[in-house]
Amino acid sequence: MSEYYTPSEEEVASYFDSLSNWGRWGAEDELGTLNYITPAKRVAAAAAVQHGESVGCARQIVREPVKSDVPFPPMHFMMRSGESPGSTGASDFLGLSPHGFTISHVDALCHKFYQGMMYNGFPQNLVRTEGGASVCSIETMKDGVVTRGVLFDIPRHRGVDTLAAGDGVFPEELEEIEQELGFEVSEGDAVLLRTGWPKHRAAEGPDPRAGRFRPGFHAAVLPWLHERKVSVIAADASQDVAPSGYELMLPVHEIAITRMGMILLDACEFEDLAVACDRYSRWTFMYVMAPVRFKGATGSPITPVAIF
Repeated sequence: MSEYYTPSEEEVASYFDSLSNWGRWGAEDELGTLNYITPAKRVAAAAAVQHGESVGCARQIVREPVKSDVPFPPMHFMMRSGESPGSTGASDFLGLSPHGFTISHVDALCHKFYQGMMYNGFPQNLVRTEGGASVCSIETMKDGVVTRGVLFDIPRHRGVDTLAAGDGVFPEELEEIEQELGFEVSEGDAVLLRTGWPKHRAAEGPDPRAGRFRPGFHAAVLPWLHERKVSVIAADASQDVAPSGYELMLPVHEIAITRMGMILLDACEFEDLAVACDRYSRWTFMYVMAPVRFKGATGSPITPVAIF
């Protein structure tokens, strides 16, 4: 949105230093912004549950052919089925690449490098072809993530069905929504961004430009997330607006993961959540997410759940 402040190329580049959390929780820390989620934060999130309704926030994973935004399609093979005479059960094989534009997933802090390093100064060569990541892998989230979630429904605020490719979301707009709906993001919160992009894909089909054009957070939001001490950001696209407008193609991914140690959830599904929020006139809820505990992995498919 042109009326909002747009930082310069040099200012965005300076975020690598000014927004860094390296050393904040010690030289060996691998949790990053998950440190903001304290036991008291979890208790408060659970205590706010009033109705007992849970809403899943993951997209359906389907076996499909290669497409412009699905270069490595999920695999599903039945090993046993009910079609076999005398069969006493069924079993199958599931295979997928979690990173991308269509599978709801969480990025581990080993997912991105900058100038040879990942979060907290760990060298990138600790992520090896054989064995995967020895630090900052998905296993750091083995106890799950439980906190307060906050939905920013941008199409609702703008009065549109979905955002368009290249539509950026700025911190001023997030604050407008806070004031309009009567909540405020606080330390340890998970910030959820609804753009409506999955609806766009369902209606228009896969974008032949793949991830080069999509809505999402503008780089200008990074200082705001740092100041508010947000623990997790999740989006129904993949966080970064594209084109970003900067030399960095993915400044939110690059800076938030490598310097801030922030946990990112990409390709979520927030349509049902938006309906529930409207029904309860409430845009905060208990938010729960647990990845697959896969040794050395750089990410994991997830099904986040919002509980009202």
